[in-house]
Amino acid sequence: MKKNKIIITDIIIIAGIIFIIFAGVKFLNDRSYTMISAAAAVLSCIPFYLSYDMKDKGVMDIVLVSVMISLIVAGRFVFAVTPFFKPVTALVIITGFYLGKESGFVTGSISALISNMMFGQGPWTPFQMFVWGITGFIAGLFADRKITDSKVFLVIYSVLAGVLFSMSMDVWTVISIDGKFDIDRYKAALITSVPVMIIYIVSDIVFLIALKKSMGKRFVRIKNKYGSY
Repeated sequence: MKKNKIIITDIIIIAGIIFIIFAGVKFLNDRSYTMISAAAAVLSCIPFYLSYDMKDKGVMDIVLVSVMISLIVAGRFVFAVTPFFKPVTALVIITGFYLGKESGFVTGSISALISNMMFGQGPWTPFQMFVWGITGFIAGLFADRKITDSKVFLVIYSVLAGVLFSMSMDVWTVISIDGKFDIDRYKAALITSVPVMIIYIVSDIVFLIALKKSMGKRFVRIKNKYGSY
């Protein structure tokens, strides 16, 4: 019963975030992106907080999510000299693998919001928040170590994550021109963004394979020491 409530809540929250983003683009002309980002951030936190009542999560989860957000923000800053080649998505995916889908979503969405305080907030921020959040959310659905320990799976998921991020941000690119979505313009944006998409994919593969094993051991060690997080 609790599981069904969690699934329904997750669906409602994600649908709500999508509605807020597109309503902001359509009716506010992207001028209130700060308000839209804040609303999306609040909604993304709701399933995270509800999970404590439904899953009996503890303080350790908050600590670990905070640490991962800090690492992502720092990683994005350190790799600022290498455009599009950053460890952000890989760290979000790892969070989802080991802390669950709610924590994965919160980590991805809040990391985008906080890191953009350094790199610049804009109407693209809600899109980044949602895409990184949903990437962590989907990663959280794969809790089986036999699956996530497979390099083949890591490569496949890295490819999908890179494609998802690029295609989603291209939606914003098209809409930002005149507030309308044009399929032909979107196709053109997809074609021109292929080189950047490839960089996204390569960086996801490199960082995920390089970091997943070592960070996974630390997550398991913490779980064994402090119990379920």
